Amino acid sequence: MGGCIGTHHDRSSVTNDTENSSPVAMGRNQPLKKDKPKWKSDVPFTDGQLRSKRDEFWDTAPAFEGRKEIWDALRAACNAVESNDHELAQAIIDGANISLPHGTLQDCYDELGNRYQLPVYCISAPVNMISEEHSESDPNDVPESLTTGEEVSLKLRLSTGKDLKLNVQTTDSVLHIKKRLNAEEGIESSRQRWYFSGKLLQDKMRIEDAKIPKGFVVQVIVSQPDPTPVDG
Repeated sequence: MGGCIGTHHDRSSVTNDTENSSPVAMGRNQPLKKDKPKWKSDVPFTDGQLRSKRDEFWDTAPAFEGRKEIWDALRAACNAVESNDHELAQAIIDGANISLPHGTLQDCYDELGNRYQLPVYCISAPVNMISEEHSESDPNDVPESLTTGEEVSLKLRLSTGKDLKLNVQTTDSVLHIKKRLNAEEGIESSRQRWYFSGKLLQDKMRIEDAKIPKGFVVQVIVSQPDPTPVDG
């Protein structure tokens, strides 16, 4: 999404920066800025899709390391920001001993030096939101069989610990490649959540729209299958 694409982080959310964080980042703490970041989404979406993306991020963020209590505090702070309750958001941040070197929730640290990076869509809505009615039909939805694109190598890092490379077309959608991954690895599309630089890649998004630089890795979070009921 917008300001989330093109960073140099393979994992979507948190890194332990004890060895490479700058003294400025670790030594300075600013109050939370009152102004919400303004940004434009590369792929416009509805309010329902925005909330779905946020839920997906918060549900999977702890899998990328970090402390669950800090993730919970950051989520509560984001909710307070969305409700325009700046004082509550600041109180939550202070209570959890979270440092904001730049005065924004997009880049923050806990007291142990762990770095937490939040995608901008968790903090504010894009300026180009669309209504639910407008989203029903998308003139850009062209069947992949009718499109041609450049062939590229896509690197995937599964949460199961396996790395894969797939040759795909830049016009392929994420869902199309999820189905390929299902055919090759037996992982159902509904169990796959794809992330790049903190951004959840939607099923309808094309590879060319995700703007993934050559050699960068897409994180694939694989959820556990539903347990098979046991007959009594």
